[in-house]
Amino acid sequence: MATTRYTLDPGAPDAPYLSFWRERHVCTLTTLRPDGTPHVVPVGVTYDPEARLARVITSRTSTKAKNVLAAGEEGMPVAVCQVDGRRWATLEGRARVRTEPERVAEAERRYTERYRRAPRENPLRVVIEIELTRALGRG
Repeated sequence: MATTRYTLDPGAPDAPYLSFWRERHVCTLTTLRPDGTPHVVPVGVTYDPEARLARVITSRTSTKAKNVLAAGEEGMPVAVCQVDGRRWATLEGRARVRTEPERVAEAERRYTERYRRAPRENPLRVVIEIELTRALGRG
């Protein structure tokens, strides 16, 4: 990544930015509670620039999923972020909860690839898909 802060197209990241998102890092997801305050939790995130999506697998009963669902069909603006020392990368966009088995399976496959382990079994699993609008970072 570059040595200074920058904004780039989340559908066309440069090689260092994409490489950073392929490294194994715990990330954070920020959603908004119904009262408008931020809810920030650690998550695993996968980044798919070709589809302009970030994906977070979770249980449909989690607070993060409930927050996104409460926003309705329009979804909710959210951010995912990862940090490694002075390096950081943030992806922003509109999140929606998806329950379709093929979408959940694709999110699980990508999670397994990035984190080098399959997620635990969860019959209540959903995927929070984030349609990306902005990418930020500092290397």
